[in-house]
Amino acid sequence: MPGRLWIVSLCWIWLCYRPVTSGHAVYSVSEEVRPGTVVGNLAKDLNLNVADLEPRRLRIVSGSSNKRFEVDLKTGALFVLGSIDREELCPNSLTCTETLEAIVNDPLQMHSVEVKILDINDHPPVFPGKSQTIRVAELALVGSKFPLLGAEDPDMGGNTISSYKLSQNAFFSLEVHTDADQGPSAELVLTKSLDREKQAAVRLVLTAVDGGRPPRSGTTEINVVVLDANDNAPVFSKSVYKALVPENIAVGSTILTVNATDLDEEVHGQVRYSFKQGQKGISEKFSIDSITGDISVVGELDYESTSAYEIRVEARDGGSTPLASHCKVLIEVVDVNDNAPDIKISSLLDSVREDARKGTVIALITVQDKDGGKNGKVRCSISKNSPFVLESTQGKYYSLVLSGALDREENELYNVSIIATDEGSPPLSSTTVVAVRVSDVNDNPPRFPEPFIDVYVKENSPAGGLIAQVSARDIDVGENAHVTYSLLDSSNMPSVSVVNINSMTGEIYSMQSFNFEEVKHFQFKVQATDSGAPPLSSNVTVNVFILDENDNSPVILPPYSEAGSVNTENVPYSAEGGYYVAKIRAVDADSGYNALLSYHITEPKGTNLFRIGSSSGEIRTKRRMSDHDLKTHPLVVTVCDHGEPSLSATVTVEVVVVESLDSGQPSLRQVPMKEEGFSDLNLYLLIAIVSVSVIFLLSLIGLIAAKCCGSEGGLSRCSGPVVTTHPDGSWSYSKATQQYDVCFSSDTLKSDVVVFPSPFPPADAELISINGGDTFSRTQTLPSSGKVFQHHIQDSNRPTTTRMVNSLKGAKQPVVLRETTWGRCRP
Repeated sequence: MPGRLWIVSLCWIWLCYRPVTSGHAVYSVSEEVRPGTVVGNLAKDLNLNVADLEPRRLRIVSGSSNKRFEVDLKTGALFVLGSIDREELCPNSLTCTETLEAIVNDPLQMHSVEVKILDINDHPPVFPGKSQTIRVAELALVGSKFPLLGAEDPDMGGNTISSYKLSQNAFFSLEVHTDADQGPSAELVLTKSLDREKQAAVRLVLTAVDGGRPPRSGTTEINVVVLDANDNAPVFSKSVYKALVPENIAVGSTILTVNATDLDEEVHGQVRYSFKQGQKGISEKFSIDSITGDISVVGELDYESTSAYEIRVEARDGGSTPLASHCKVLIEVVDVNDNAPDIKISSLLDSVREDARKGTVIALITVQDKDGGKNGKVRCSISKNSPFVLESTQGKYYSLVLSGALDREENELYNVSIIATDEGSPPLSSTTVVAVRVSDVNDNPPRFPEPFIDVYVKENSPAGGLIAQVSARDIDVGENAHVTYSLLDSSNMPSVSVVNINSMTGEIYSMQSFNFEEVKHFQFKVQATDSGAPPLSSNVTVNVFILDENDNSPVILPPYSEAGSVNTENVPYSAEGGYYVAKIRAVDADSGYNALLSYHITEPKGTNLFRIGSSSGEIRTKRRMSDHDLKTHPLVVTVCDHGEPSLSATVTVEVVVVESLDSGQPSLRQVPMKEEGFSDLNLYLLIAIVSVSVIFLLSLIGLIAAKCCGSEGGLSRCSGPVVTTHPDGSWSYSKATQQYDVCFSSDTLKSDVVVFPSPFPPADAELISINGGDTFSRTQTLPSSGKVFQHHIQDSNRPTTTRMVNSLKGAKQPVVLRETTWGRCRP
C-alpha cells in the first residue's frame, strides 16, 4: 500500500510540472545597436504560435532591474528595447550574456532565452593621466630602461590595446613587451647621452592603439626631466666690483651685491659667498650675505683714516665635491653731508569720510635735520596726482590738507609720499609714506546690469519653480552695499499673485502654473534697495514670456468632426489618377511647430488606391480603377502635429466606388441643390466672370505693350504694372524687371495672400503657416541681391521636404505667410 501511494504521488507531480517544461533559445547581438533592432524570432525558435502570443500573454522577464529586451506580440520578434553598453553590463569579462525568461500562460510555460552581447570597438585606449613625468639622471648610461604607465581599454578581445608608439626624438626609443594576461606594456630605452645644461627636459608623446577595425588610439604626454650633475663651477658676472660709500653711511647698509651663477641646478647650482681668509680688518667693517651676495657695512667708516678697501670674495657651489671661483671688490669712502632730514608724523586721522570738505587737516608733520647751517635747511614736498597738499605752518611743522574731492569707490586708500630734502652738497633726503584711508558714504544706489530682463517659462510648469534670478550690485561697502529685493506691482496685474521673490538672493519663483493659450506674456518690476541711511534703490523690468508646450491635440473640422462616425465619399469608376475625393481639415490650439499639422492614411486597405497630401489633407486617387479593386475602401486618416511628443487625431472616411456620381449616393462634397431660375446670384457671378476676363485681356495687352517698349530702349523703366489671371484662380503681378505670383486656395474656408518673386515656388510647392488664436508667421525681406528663401516641397508619395531657392534678383518686398490651410500656386 505505501508503494502504490508513492507511485501515485510521482504521477501527480509529473502531471503538475509537465506544462512548465521549458525551451531554450540562444541569440547574439552587438552592443550599442539602435533600439528596435530585432534579435531573433522568439515565437519560431520556441515553437509558439504567433496568433497565441497575445491571448497567452507572452512576456519577457529579465534578471536585472534595467529591462533591455522586449518581444513584439504581433510578430513574435525579440527586439532591443534600450541602449546596451557591454562594458557597463559585463565589466572586465570576456563573455557577456543576458539571461531572460519567456513566460506564457494557458498552459504556463517558461522558456530560457540567452542573449550574448557582442563587443564592438566603441572605446579608445585611455591613459591614467594626460601626462606622466620620468626623472632621468644626467649621467645615466645609454641603454637604461624606464617603465611607463600603460593605457586601459574597457573593450575586450581583439578590441583591446594591441601596441604602443612613441613620437620621434633623439634620446629615447620604445620597447614593448607582450603579456598574454595583462596585455602589452612599454618601457623607455635611453639611446643617447643627456646634457641637462643643453636640454633640461624632453617631451614625448606615447600613443596606445587597440586592435579594433578601425583601430582607436589614445595619447599621453611623457615629460622626461634630466637630473643635474655637478660639472660646472660658479662664474661671477664681473671680475672686479667697485663702489663709492659715504663716510656717514648707516651701519647695516648694503653697499653692493656680487653675483655668481652656476649652470648646474638644485644643490649643485646653489652658490655660497664668503670673504677669503687672511684679509686683515675687513670683517670688522664689512660683512657678506652667503646667500644673496650682499655686502653690508657692520662698522663705522671714516674717510680720514681709510679712504679705500680691497676685498677678495669667494663663490662656492653645494656639490659633494664643491667647485669655487673668486672676484675683487674695491670700495672707496667719500666725504659727504652725512645727516639726512628726519620726518615724524605728529598726528593722523584714522580715516576720512569721502564727503569731507576741502581744507580738512589730515595729519601734522614735523621735519628736522641734525646738521647745521645750509645742510640743516629742509624743503618738503609730496607725491603728485593726489587730492592733498602740504602747507607749512611754523618752521619745521607742516600740515597735510585735503585739496580735492574724494571718492571711495575710485580709491579707498591713498599712500602719500612725503619727501624732505636738505640743501647740502650733495643734498640728502628722506621719504615717509602716509596712508590715508577713505571711509564710505551711501552715495551709490544698487545697479542692475540691464534695465530689462527677459525670462522664458514653459507653460504647465509646476508652481513654485525657480524662473529667474536678478542681481544688483552696489559699489558701496558694508551696510551701504547690503541689497534686498522686492516686487513692484504692474498696472495690469498684481505681481505677488503670479510670482514671488527671495528678498535676500533675488531668486524669483512662480506662484502658479501658466497656460500659453491664456497668457503669453506679462511683466513686473523688481526693486533693489540698499541698507544705507537714507536707503537708495533702483528698478529693473522683468518680461516673462510663456513658451508653448504641445498640450493640445489636433481637432478635426466639420463635416468630419463627429466622433465615432464613418463618413462616406463616392468616387466614379472612371476617375483618373489624381481625382479629388475629399479634404480633411483640422486645427490645433497650440502655436508654432506644435500646431503645424500633417495628414497620413494609417490603415490603408484593399489595393491602396488613395493617397493624402501630408500638408493639405486632400485625398486623391493614385491611379485609374480596375475590375480587381474593391468597391468600398475604408480609410483611417491620422492628423499629427509636430510637437514633442506629437499628438494626433483620427477620422474614418469610407470611399465607395460607383459607376457614376449620378447613380451613387451623394457625398459630403456633393450636396443636392434645388434647381432655380436665373437668380441675382447668377447675375453677379456672370458680371464677375466678365470683369475678370476684361481685366485679363487688358493685362495681356499691357504686358505685350510693355515688352515691346522694353525691347525698344529706355521705356521699359517707365512701363506700368501688369496683372494677369490664370485658370487655376491665381493672379500674377509684374513690373518691368519684377514679377510676383498671388495665390489663393480655392477650396478652403479661409485664405490669405502669398506674394513672392517669380519663378517661385515650383509646380508642386505648397506653403503653410498658422493663423488663429496663436499666429505663427514669418516675414523675410529679400534684398536686391539674390537671397536664399526657404519653402516646403510636397510630393504625393514622399513626406514634406525642404529646399532652398534663390529669389529673383531685385525683389525687396517682404514675403508673409499667414493662412490656416494650404494653397497651391502656379510656377
